[in-house]
Amino acid sequence: MTVTAPKGFRAAGVTAGIKASGKPDMALVVNDGPEKHAAAVFTSNRVAAAPVRWSRQAISDGRADAVVLNSGGANACTGPEGFQNTHTTAEKTADVLGISAADVVVCSTGLIGEQLPMDKIVPGVDALGEALSADGGHDAAVAIMTTDTVPKEAVFTGADAQGVEFTIGGIAKGAGMLAPGLATMLVVLTTDAEAQPEMLDAALRDATRVTFDRADSDGCMSTNDTVVLLASGASGAVPDTSVFTAGLTQVCAELARKLIGDAEGAAHDIAIRTFNAASERDAEVVSRAVARSNLFKTAIFGRDPNWGRVLSAVGTTDAVFEADSLNVSINGIQICQNGGIGQDRSLVDLEPREVLVEIDLAAGNAEATIWTNDLTHDYVHENSAYSS
Repeated sequence: MTVTAPKGFRAAGVTAGIKASGKPDMALVVNDGPEKHAAAVFTSNRVAAAPVRWSRQAISDGRADAVVLNSGGANACTGPEGFQNTHTTAEKTADVLGISAADVVVCSTGLIGEQLPMDKIVPGVDALGEALSADGGHDAAVAIMTTDTVPKEAVFTGADAQGVEFTIGGIAKGAGMLAPGLATMLVVLTTDAEAQPEMLDAALRDATRVTFDRADSDGCMSTNDTVVLLASGASGAVPDTSVFTAGLTQVCAELARKLIGDAEGAAHDIAIRTFNAASERDAEVVSRAVARSNLFKTAIFGRDPNWGRVLSAVGTTDAVFEADSLNVSINGIQICQNGGIGQDRSLVDLEPREVLVEIDLAAGNAEATIWTNDLTHDYVHENSAYSS
């Protein structure tokens, strides 16, 4: 159930001493081939961390041999020294593995605006090299956690037209600052299918568009978001693009759902489904507007099915709809009908962890769902003390 489930991969997670807690804080995923094809998507935040800038260039040729990750420090907004530290990390990893630094993707997560402790990072890479194992995927998933409370892993097994099986595995980290533009926090995906970089890139962008891009916890986009996909070709399976994309989307959806489920301090996981929209874009815009409404999110935390806060958020968008045709249901109770009062709101049960909000725009046949979470006292407390 992890990145080492596909053939041709090893991974490791170790404690390098970056975190004051003494918990694991460095991970390494290695593609042993025979193919070394790769694709990635990154944050669209214009303030991009040093590892993002390095990794964009490293993977631009469609190849990556390894991904090295650290938690406990984002290496963002750290200037030339920070970029040099990323370069040093890639060079050290390349030296340990006997590969080119240009084929090493580097990922970092943690506090922005502090230099990484390279006196711990460099020996940490040595420790990772010694710990590499075909069973090391779970250790890697644990080592990339920051405020996460659980590691996040997923796997899919499918077959090509000849019946040859292939596997897709993944690990992810993220519990806050989840409002993606192409990616959500740090995700490493692996597959033993034979796939060219162009196919991997197209499949990854299709998958992230409807999964990670639609996990919107708190409206805050990270400087470090990276989703990287490595393909070893070790299974010999050559799946059709649609089959592979469907499997990859399934893995990404499972990981994205786990990210929302572990959101900092959350008491509810909320699916906001907008349907009967004029376009998929309209549906997504409406769902995201509601997902980013603090008034709506606090209402759900307080178990108050205040549908007026839903309508007010819908009304801020440029989606096609008529105000007197809107319908809103929460957990199956239609509490707003034709833009006005529907069923008694007291019928809505908001005790369960999962909440389903459905918004009918009555303007077409497209739909989209955004996953978010409520805004709680614990979220405020955790993030008010994050750097202290």
